Amino acid sequence: MKKLIITLIAACGLAGTANAQMPQDAIYMSKRTACVALMYGSSSWNTYWEHHLKRENLNIGTHTTQSLSLMGTVGISNRLNLIVNVPYIKTSTSAGNLLGQQGFQDVSGWLKYKAFNRNGFSIHGLIGASLPMSKYVPDFMPMSIGMQCRTASGRLLVSYKHPKSGAYVTTHGTLTWRSNISVDRDAYKAGDKVYNTNQVNVPNTFDVAARIGVLRKTWQTEVWAEHGSCLSGDYIARNDMPFPTNNMMSTAVGWYGKYQPHHFGINARVGHVVSGMNAGQSTSYMVGLLYLFNW
Repeated sequence: MKKLIITLIAACGLAGTANAQMPQDAIYMSKRTACVALMYGSSSWNTYWEHHLKRENLNIGTHTTQSLSLMGTVGISNRLNLIVNVPYIKTSTSAGNLLGQQGFQDVSGWLKYKAFNRNGFSIHGLIGASLPMSKYVPDFMPMSIGMQCRTASGRLLVSYKHPKSGAYVTTHGTLTWRSNISVDRDAYKAGDKVYNTNQVNVPNTFDVAARIGVLRKTWQTEVWAEHGSCLSGDYIARNDMPFPTNNMMSTAVGWYGKYQPHHFGINARVGHVVSGMNAGQSTSYMVGLLYLFNW
């Protein structure tokens, strides 16, 4: 029921440009420039895939996840950027008696390095990590605000941008390692086995994405497609709740846009899950305010 969460956050650009500066683009802030972004997002669904069966759950109604994120981006050099994000998450449903959770989720960071750049074609390497910021409960899906696990990620990103028109194509692939977590129970069932421990092995994940857009001096627009999946895991049993060991999978499409004529800027993102497994068919949107400064 709980969708696979792939955090794709719009970040900041150079003053006078529409550079998006995200962990999934080929755009860099220059040395000694920094940006702060405040972003609000909402994602909701009322149908989900129980394994491969698409269904409703009237005891939940519509499930909604809201987020408020503070993001900072720093140009360490013209080829190396640091991106850090701190999200506050709140979950709720329109029916039933399940109480939503809210709180700070996981602080995450990315280092992005431009390894090759020639004639508009570029190759980039990224490493990322995240740590839980609070003691939220992971074993209460779909109301949990996160998995409570530590993560480490590696990403390869390839991009081409036409020098004159600003049209670009970007694609990337990511592998993410996730640590075990502790749950408030002495035993649990995963697949066909019962484990007499409170330590849960959360599946690792991978994701791939492609973006096509135009980047000009003060604005940017793009359409995108993303797919994320666990590398292992079991399935939601019939009429059961999801569990952190589930093999979650989702494919989403959407649009992103940004306008930043000077130091202040705005951006927006919309997306819709078109297929999945052990995941909600969610529709999401995000809006953000950006501010750039030198340091």
